[in-house]
Amino acid sequence: MSHAPDPARNFADSRDLSAQAAKSLSLYEFFAGGGMARLALGTDWDCRFANDIDPDKAAAYAANWGNAELRIGDIAGLAIGDLPLPVNGAAPDLFWASFPCQDLSLAGKGLGIAAGRSGAFWPFWQLCRDLATLGRAPRLVVLENVPGLLATRKGADFPVLVSALVQIGYRVGALVLDAAHFLPQSRPRLFIVASLDPPPQWAAAESHPANRFGTQPALDAAIARLPEDLRDQWVDWHLPAPARLAVSLRDMLLPDTGAKWRSPAQTAHLLGLMAPLHRARITAIAASGRLTYGTVFRRTRKDPNGQRQQRAETRFDDCAGCLRTPSGGSSRQMVIRIEGEDIRTRFLTGRECARLMGLPDSYVLTGSEHDAQFLTGDGLAVPVVAHLARHLLVPLLREG
Repeated sequence: MSHAPDPARNFADSRDLSAQAAKSLSLYEFFAGGGMARLALGTDWDCRFANDIDPDKAAAYAANWGNAELRIGDIAGLAIGDLPLPVNGAAPDLFWASFPCQDLSLAGKGLGIAAGRSGAFWPFWQLCRDLATLGRAPRLVVLENVPGLLATRKGADFPVLVSALVQIGYRVGALVLDAAHFLPQSRPRLFIVASLDPPPQWAAAESHPANRFGTQPALDAAIARLPEDLRDQWVDWHLPAPARLAVSLRDMLLPDTGAKWRSPAQTAHLLGLMAPLHRARITAIAASGRLTYGTVFRRTRKDPNGQRQQRAETRFDDCAGCLRTPSGGSSRQMVIRIEGEDIRTRFLTGRECARLMGLPDSYVLTGSEHDAQFLTGDGLAVPVVAHLARHLLVPLLREG
């Protein structure tokens, strides 16, 4: 199978991603993972500091960017003296923080922003607060997480987080951006953008229609619940919609030849886990005779008697489901290939997951397949961040 050139993977031209031109805006990348924010932000930025607690993710970061700016360890162990701040008392331009989502996601228990993993936000906030007391708070802060943050603890967490930012002088707004607008992967994520400078007129939407790009009902509801003093500091950030998606799921996949397909018995077992609706889809596609690719997740559902059972669920809309970390076999996404009566299944590879995140094939994946899938499942969709930076972050800093 041949693949057309994929613009979603053209974020770097060589294997040495660190060999880029001189930058001018300062980036501090917290919870950095493999440096996907750094990759997306591109050559306008000078990454002066990166931090992650996970040594496997840090290995990927070092393989692609070197380790000169990298500090491995718990963010709670950092102080502002550990940060290489700009000279002459200037403020950093951007603190990027993709803090842990485990206590905020639908897959977690909804313990909230005070819990053990997602509570890592607070040491990050303390760094910002300490810099604010010196008059050197970062000009922009971007927090990235799952949209579940809008609803955890019956919606109580989101106002707490907004209040924390407002307390140290920020104007705050948020966008929900789905990678499906940029890549063939359904991956909605919440981006909270906080600015010390008053937003220019072009950056804020004059109205807040329900269909505005970057919003959704859950975000609108969360904004409406904010107390009046926080609403006074809220900004409805304006972001243009991207061009129509030009790549498909099939473009992301490695050639069928040499792929590690599961056995016919394993595929038959997977088909047997499907509800009638999903089996009917496959039967119809097989009857058409056309070559079709889709994806499959195994999930736990309740049957009509309320008993939990494993189900396999398919999608054939030319879009992968949201990539997850491989914490268990049920969370690993599969490819299904149908051509007449020939039905095959296999797991997505680490490289395919990387492509679905917008990482170029030149991006070095370190360690095992498990490590690659953990890195990407926890990562950032590169073209989403690039769009946010191009149309909002860089203009805010250049004009501020």
